[in-house]
Amino acid sequence: MSQNIVLDLNEITLEKVQHYFENGDLTSVELVMFYLDRISNYDKQGPMINSVLEINPDVLFIAKSLDFERQNGKVRGPLHGVPVIIKDNIDTADQMHTSAGSLSLENHYAKSDAFVVKKLRDAGAVIIGKANMTEWANFMAYDMPNGFSSRGGQVLNPYGPGVLDVSGSSSGSAAAVASNFAALSIGTETSGSILCPAGNNNIVGIKPTVGLVSRSGIIPISISQDTAGPMARNVKDAAILLEAIQGNDPLDAATLSAPQHCNYIEGLEQATLKGKRFGVSYEFCNKHLNHTQRSVFDEALKLIEDEGGEIIYLDQISPLENNESDYKVLLHEFKSGLNHYLRSVSSEIKISSLSDVIDFNVQNKEKCLKHNQELLLDSNMTEGTLTSPEYLKARLNDLEMTQNRGIDLVIEKHNLTALISPNDVWYAIPAKAGYPSISVPSGFDDDGLPLSVIFTGEAYSEKKLIHTAYVFEQLSQKRVPVVF
Repeated sequence: MSQNIVLDLNEITLEKVQHYFENGDLTSVELVMFYLDRISNYDKQGPMINSVLEINPDVLFIAKSLDFERQNGKVRGPLHGVPVIIKDNIDTADQMHTSAGSLSLENHYAKSDAFVVKKLRDAGAVIIGKANMTEWANFMAYDMPNGFSSRGGQVLNPYGPGVLDVSGSSSGSAAAVASNFAALSIGTETSGSILCPAGNNNIVGIKPTVGLVSRSGIIPISISQDTAGPMARNVKDAAILLEAIQGNDPLDAATLSAPQHCNYIEGLEQATLKGKRFGVSYEFCNKHLNHTQRSVFDEALKLIEDEGGEIIYLDQISPLENNESDYKVLLHEFKSGLNHYLRSVSSEIKISSLSDVIDFNVQNKEKCLKHNQELLLDSNMTEGTLTSPEYLKARLNDLEMTQNRGIDLVIEKHNLTALISPNDVWYAIPAKAGYPSISVPSGFDDDGLPLSVIFTGEAYSEKKLIHTAYVFEQLSQKRVPVVF
């Protein structure tokens, strides 16, 4: 840092980072060192949040090279020189492992960068490390604790370490950003795994439309529901990160019909809720909330109404609200997708199929089976070819009930801007639809657990949702920094 200048880098925004960079008040190397110091003080000692699984050994060299680029007049964009942490199920072709939190892959080095990692590097982001996560993205055991992995141990919620639920499976990605261990992070979601940890850790998380962000090079659960997405301390930064990582990838067919590019922050400051209509399945959401959570949600709805938005109370958004959630589609797709991914793993690792993972866990049960592996076993009983009538009927039913007779129907019928739900309640339905959502802090419950509001829309409605979420964020101001 420049002499005689003391900068408060906690909670720093991308806009402020770039301002400091441009004025010569801060370098990328200095910002990386700030985050490494916080990780040293609070992640592996002190409160021991345990959100960071691995540090990139090249991180200071990469930061220095990006500072050199800036000194020579090359600035790649708003992420230039900015430290980002990525989830441990995302491939990087460097000295960091990719394991999805499993000891069976603790020695696995990916041969190439995931598409989303390539996009980050091209944008000038500094990948500072890999985040701990719920093992196999929380698709291992029915009672797996959120944030636990056999390789990395337990991630803690920084707002109540060891007491409050960190949520999963992008638990490390959320806790790291909340704790100011990185400016931004990348999580992944199949059903709630970006939105819920973002909510529980008082940050913003965007779960994009399936296909907006490539999944190639990401250890899969479900070809129909998986997506990577941004996590940040505010809506604008999350939107900038989303713009950087989206793109058409020949290796992921879902991306080939997605929009090529979108400037999500264009017009952001002029966004308004006036005249906008928001649908809520109030009775469905209400029955899952305690008194305090209900009060916080009601306060959020009133804030929207006071700002000129209209709340439309719906009897039902999707017929699936009447049914318990099931894993039929995921059970079938997990085996198929994982077996395909494991073909890329070095033969020296001796893990080339889901069966190999299961056998490894049994052979190392004291370390690997603290919470069992029923989901792995159930998935391995499927044929792995996606030809089962049970699977095909379940997949088609999910699409019909969440899209045609669900989200698309009610948005069109009631002329809605977006749907609204509280954190940890309604996320499974847009997950099955493959539709976008954004989680924004909305307050705290009596135990100090952060709460959030989730805005959901139809396919590729990210810009509309981001603008809505930004206005809500500016009005509510419920982000509270972690104090260790």
